[in-house]
Amino acid sequence: MDEKTAEAPTGAPGAVPAAIVVMGVAGCGKSAVGIALATAMGAVFIEGDRLHPSENVARMARGEPLTDQLREGWLDAIGAQIAASVDKGQGAVAACSALKRRYRERLRGFCPGIVFLYLEIDPATARRRVGNRKGHFMPASLVDSQFAILDPPGVDEQALTLDATRPVAELVAQAMRSMRRS
Repeated sequence: MDEKTAEAPTGAPGAVPAAIVVMGVAGCGKSAVGIALATAMGAVFIEGDRLHPSENVARMARGEPLTDQLREGWLDAIGAQIAASVDKGQGAVAACSALKRRYRERLRGFCPGIVFLYLEIDPATARRRVGNRKGHFMPASLVDSQFAILDPPGVDEQALTLDATRPVAELVAQAMRSMRRS
């Protein structure tokens, strides 16, 4: 799995980006890595799952994948929270699947310097992790639909790809090292 170095949006050597979105399919560890990364950075953590409208949560709980249109308001809510944090001078780390390039571009519309941390994982591991979660609305039956629309970040995007099967502490340390490189 490739590690792509992300340049800090401030352009300052050794600076950590002000806004990071931890992305990937369900079960890749977005929330766990996001919380740990936000703590390491002294940044605000934004849990994207909590910003889904109740209608979206109900659809997913029934095993219905979301359409692009159903994701728009959700992405806007995440983008607005990221922008508000950055505008206050706070770093922000958000957990958001951001599965398609157009979703990432929509988020960048709120904060152009967002760096994406893509947690890459295989379908079997994602299904197993989602199946083992307790109290989450996302059923394992939707994992395949996420892989079906997944558009991993391109080399032209500010993104860092990491192996999501690694321990959280290792992922956070690797992300911090990579993002501090100039």
